[in-house]
Amino acid sequence: MPRRVSLPGAAELFRTTRPSGDEAAHSNGHGLPPGSGRVRHDEKITVYVSSDELLALEQARLFLRAEYGVAVDRGRIVREAVSMLLADLAAAGEESELMRRLSSPAG
Repeated sequence: MPRRVSLPGAAELFRTTRPSGDEAAHSNGHGLPPGSGRVRHDEKITVYVSSDELLALEQARLFLRAEYGVAVDRGRIVREAVSMLLADLAAAGEESELMRRLSSPAG
């Protein structure tokens, strides 16, 4: 008897990956604009990181999955971090964490 493989249906293949407006407005629970999340991205940048930074990012990804059941890729973590930094810069300006780090001698 031949085995039949179960394939995903059209609903799974073409599902919406962008949250609805209400869900997007409250997705992070901190009043910050949410990162773009799981959507098709039209733009790309290349960022070089050290081995230690890449390892820390991967450990954070695994920690989120193991401790909180949040399965995300490294790109999603980076997009959320960028979103948080930009929101902080817009709100705090010179007093923002980004300005503090970029203005430090080691920055």
